[in-house]
Amino acid sequence: MPTFAAVDIGSNSVRLKIARLEGRRLRATHEDREVTRLGEGVFRTGFLTPDSIAETVKVLRRFHRATQQIVTDSVRVVATSALRDARNSQAFLEWVRSATGWRVEIISGLEEARLIHLGLVSSRRMDTSPALMIDLGGGSCELTVSGRGRIRDTVSLPLGAVRLTDEFLRHDPPRKGELKRLRGFIAREVDRISDRITSARVKNVIATSGTAAALAATASHLGKNTSSRQRAAVSSAEMTRIAKLLARLPVGERRKIQGIGPKRAEIIVAGAFVYHELLERCHLKGFRYSPLGLRDGLLAQMAAEYDRSTRSGKQIESERSDSIAKAVAHYGVDRKHALDVRASAMRLFTALRSIHRLPAEYGEWLSAAAMLYEVGDFVNRNGRHRHTYYIISNSEILGYTPQQRRIIAAIARYLGNSRPTMEDGPMKAIDSSDRASVQKAILLLRLARALNLGRSRAVQEVKIGLRAGDVRLTLVPRRRVGVDLELWAIEKDCVYFREIFGRKLSTAAA
Repeated sequence: MPTFAAVDIGSNSVRLKIARLEGRRLRATHEDREVTRLGEGVFRTGFLTPDSIAETVKVLRRFHRATQQIVTDSVRVVATSALRDARNSQAFLEWVRSATGWRVEIISGLEEARLIHLGLVSSRRMDTSPALMIDLGGGSCELTVSGRGRIRDTVSLPLGAVRLTDEFLRHDPPRKGELKRLRGFIAREVDRISDRITSARVKNVIATSGTAAALAATASHLGKNTSSRQRAAVSSAEMTRIAKLLARLPVGERRKIQGIGPKRAEIIVAGAFVYHELLERCHLKGFRYSPLGLRDGLLAQMAAEYDRSTRSGKQIESERSDSIAKAVAHYGVDRKHALDVRASAMRLFTALRSIHRLPAEYGEWLSAAAMLYEVGDFVNRNGRHRHTYYIISNSEILGYTPQQRRIIAAIARYLGNSRPTMEDGPMKAIDSSDRASVQKAILLLRLARALNLGRSRAVQEVKIGLRAGDVRLTLVPRRRVGVDLELWAIEKDCVYFREIFGRKLSTAAA
């Protein structure tokens, strides 16, 4: 039974969750959390402080020991808003790498929202009606509209509790002018997206992260009902009262409220007003707190990479498919041609499996590259292959890790006259263990594109023969259409085929 570990380096706290995959379900075996306030100062100065870096690395060392003691098969470490904004983030990444051996991924706000959504839908039964998921962290607030378990809309706003506290609240308790400026800023950000939320007609609002937990606990503490079911819910009217109450109390009094905690008390006022403005301006009745979050999404993603038959595996397939379809539409890709190239690539991948011996996941990455290899034309046909690489590796093609996007981008990059070398930037950007496999996938996509040259669908069928280890492609043309152009394009790569696979490639027309 494989065991996975997820580490979430947030702007306010750092979290670890370890889970074992039993059958098709994840069972948590260990959790840890520490408030390190990594983002404190970043949103005003642009720099992580030495103290916050040192404290966070200290906690990560503890997490690292836990993953070794429990013996995890895979660990994924991600960082969010504070690292996205910090100008000295590279120093932090190198310090973590030196202390633990971990490579930290700095994920975008939209990827953060996707993973939170994945954690929720993979771990609980969702209502069929539209739902809004809110994750208010230290540096940002992710909002996701979900319908029938699929993301319909998502946005990341700069409304984190640490960020807003640093920017607006300098006195204890906050002064009226500070609160006015705080609420004005929040209102401006929420108003930008309120129509999108309102038009979605959400029926359920699910809030995650520590701020939501503290507000739900405060509502329970101040109200008469304390059952676990009622404790998780906060109405809009309750949220209004809570925000006003917390703003009047000094931090010492806020710390006394059960569920807020000593460090959360310092930033809870800003977080409370974000929830207040969201509920009021988006005409929402309230929210229900869920303990699930980003780390659960990371675990679900790792489980899906290990076993695609899991519930999260099907979810990720859907997310990737939807995201690629949106990219194809956005960049004006000829969808019919892309589907033809993908079909040819998959045919070659399957028929030549005994020769290329690529891992199964390369089939999916090759498929994605086939659909996206023309996105660079959107920028300019001159240098379109370079543009393609940049777009794929940097765009929000959801469901793939940054490393997987770089692999897909590299496969799609070399479809012109140039061929990859191990010293090229796109090849050096991926792990050395993947470079030889990427070269093989590149060649398969080059052949698939050659079979569909000119977009004329001249090739009706490709017969793939293997004899004494050599490969022969016999092209069956459609009536009254020749395949001379396609044969010429394939023959240009015959020498390259021998270099990569050590086999002879020959062609013929039927």
